[in-house]
Amino acid sequence: MTAPAEDTPAGAQTVRRALAILRLVACGQERGVRLIDLVRMSGLNRPTVHRLLKTLLQEGAVEQDAQTRRYLIGPEISLLGLARTRRFPLATLADPYLAELADQVGDTVFLSIRHGPDSICIGRRTGHHPIQVLSIEVGVRRPLGVGVSGVALLACMPEPEGKALVQANTARLSVLGEDPADILARVARARTTGIAHAPMGLMPGTSAVAVPIPRPGATPGATGAMDAALGAVTVTAMAERLAQDKFAKVVDCMRVTAQAIARRHAELTARR
Repeated sequence: MTAPAEDTPAGAQTVRRALAILRLVACGQERGVRLIDLVRMSGLNRPTVHRLLKTLLQEGAVEQDAQTRRYLIGPEISLLGLARTRRFPLATLADPYLAELADQVGDTVFLSIRHGPDSICIGRRTGHHPIQVLSIEVGVRRPLGVGVSGVALLACMPEPEGKALVQANTARLSVLGEDPADILARVARARTTGIAHAPMGLMPGTSAVAVPIPRPGATPGATGAMDAALGAVTVTAMAERLAQDKFAKVVDCMRVTAQAIARRHAELTARR
């Protein structure tokens, strides 16, 4: 009997390529992603990417802005995601701790996790300071190492695995104007200090710092498949609010929050 097309190596390759394109489109959030950038980041040729996009458009998995011609995640993907609203229990259990931290420091707090070669923001809480730095939205997907959260997550991985992930992301990083060597240098500093700090943030006049949420029993940088971090907590603020005289206090509060989230996660996991 002849195997169905979807069971053949070619069929499997098409599915993998389509999912890879969807992940890249998701990185564009509401801005969308240009066809030329999808080609550069995916490593696929233009006809292949265009053919995949045409099918995804027909299925409602992506849509195209009529004015900018950029591609965005379509309604079908958004609706499919509603089937697993409890897929990220870490976001639910961490939320009250993020809210408390935002109240303590007065600035915006983010929760990010690693998913494959990406860091994804799954939670955000704003503080009481009049100026909040909302540098990213919940759902933002970025190559690991872009932003302090990704650096903190990489620093908790075995060094060879982290380096391999950064190198595998080279094409995507190039489109974003990032140098893999620079990212690895930041990761090395974070591995030494236990934090990832960007005195100059993604937005002019801002700063950001991230600390990992430790996974119980895991050793950062140790050889093995499991990351030593469940996720990362990030604070972004106007640069003067993370100046030297305030920085240590903010980081101490963040570490207390990360430890509290880790303990709560361990308690809930033990009950299962």
